[in-house]
Amino acid sequence: MRMRPVLIFDGDCGFCTTSVGLVQRLVRPRCEAVAWQHAGLASLGVTAERARHEALWVTPTGRVYGGAQAVAKILLSGGGVWAVVGAVLTLPPVRWAAHGLYRLVADNRGRLPGGTAACAVPGARTHRA
Repeated sequence: MRMRPVLIFDGDCGFCTTSVGLVQRLVRPRCEAVAWQHAGLASLGVTAERARHEALWVTPTGRVYGGAQAVAKILLSGGGVWAVVGAVLTLPPVRWAAHGLYRLVADNRGRLPGGTAACAVPGARTHRA
């Protein structure tokens, strides 16, 4: 049994990789961060399809949180003021707004700083102006 949670992210995405590095420096979550491409997803109870879709937080007992709730778990594990922010992100209606914001960012990460074509989420809707 694992002793620490695992943060799974898209290692091919520059935006995601940069974001995880920033979170590790600022928040200092108590977890192992690993790109889904190298994570051994089956042993974590996660599919590649889900890992491509959103960041995931897998607890030592195997519970999986995705997207904005994974972000909340990251913040909660950092302690201090980060834990307060993480706790707020778990409360409705903040949780609902956080989900919408997470999807907006995740679906457009290829257009964000550090993003490349490799960052595009398969099946994400593209919006043209």
